Amino acid sequence: MTTQIRYGTRPFAPDLALGACGQLLLLALLGWTAGLGPLGWVAGGVYAAATSALLTLALRRSWTGPFGPANRVTLTRAVLVGGVTALVADSFGGRPPLAILTGLATVALLLDAADGQVARRTGTASALGARFDMEVDAVLLLVLSAHVAGSVGGWALSIGVMRYAFVAASWVLPWLRGALPPRFARKTVAALQGIVLVVAGAGVLPRPAAGTAVAVALGLLVWSFGRDVAWLWRAGASGRSPSEVDRGYGTPSS
Repeated sequence: MTTQIRYGTRPFAPDLALGACGQLLLLALLGWTAGLGPLGWVAGGVYAAATSALLTLALRRSWTGPFGPANRVTLTRAVLVGGVTALVADSFGGRPPLAILTGLATVALLLDAADGQVARRTGTASALGARFDMEVDAVLLLVLSAHVAGSVGGWALSIGVMRYAFVAASWVLPWLRGALPPRFARKTVAALQGIVLVVAGAGVLPRPAAGTAVAVALGLLVWSFGRDVAWLWRAGASGRSPSEVDRGYGTPSS
């Protein structure tokens, strides 16, 4: 650690460099196999640069140890999401390779179930790791909803935009920044969004069926966000702590 401080390096620098190289390699493979065009390259490059810059900034603020196995899983997911982003952006100029896009998105979703387990089993769970995981999920849903919107309607973008709208609202309404208790229903609804969007975007369902599935997923997401907003409003209005509200002061059941 003394050498790292002396030369201004960080123990996570090799992982970030490997992640950036992995992203460039994936984009190159997509260019070779799927004919990734200029729009896809630009979108993938901007995504990679933004991810690297934001993650480096977050790590430099508080991280002093190794990057950790769970964060490496999440970083792998982030690289896959970069590939999905590039393909979806490129699709605005033509039909995307659905098999490749669906494959990348499916693996990213499957790994979403792995990074949390790795963190718990290795004792490396952290607030930063959870936030990293959440942001990767949010980008994936945004990109997939943009992809699906082209076939079922622009309203499908609501799935990807909702979380960012919630964050924007919290800048104006401080009570929305309160800590929410863990809810199994919330996690289930969030996982369902990705599954439905991948299936709907894969082109295996008739358009009416795909639209219905996405509409149901959106309805569940609105319910989940609405329940959390109501919970936060009650907690803020009562002035009670989250634990007090959870012990029976009008908290919706999970």
